[in-house]
Amino acid sequence: MPSRDDPRQTHFLDAFEAAEQPEQPADGSLAMAAEVCAALGRAIKDCPSSRSEIAARMSDLVGEPISEHMLNKWTSRSSDNWRFPFEFAAAFEVATGSQALQLLLARRRGTLIMTPKDGRDAEIGRAQRELKEAQKRLQALIGGAR
Repeated sequence: MPSRDDPRQTHFLDAFEAAEQPEQPADGSLAMAAEVCAALGRAIKDCPSSRSEIAARMSDLVGEPISEHMLNKWTSRSSDNWRFPFEFAAAFEVATGSQALQLLLARRRGTLIMTPKDGRDAEIGRAQRELKEAQKRLQALIGGAR
């Protein structure tokens, strides 16, 4: 197994940062109605709370009435006139204990979701890498001055 100092060893975030992101997605490539519907349905199915409990919790969180009927319509593929409002995404995720919607969006946009701890760890790794690079430059300067 290569050591952490092995230049052939890449770090996950280095590879992610190096990946080129498309500037403009192709026309129609971000149509996600069916995926949103499926993500909502999976999150509800995986949640130990009932649909009515989820709707009640969402109502409390957004200060607007949300019913079990609305949840059913948002998760029904045959209800084209019922689209899930993005303004309820955070409340839905809190109520279901899911990150399904933000993960779906991140996957479609080629981005990464990190917790605050993940972000701190990434910053520590970046700072350590920058420190190593600075130490190498300093050694080269000191060695060249002799």
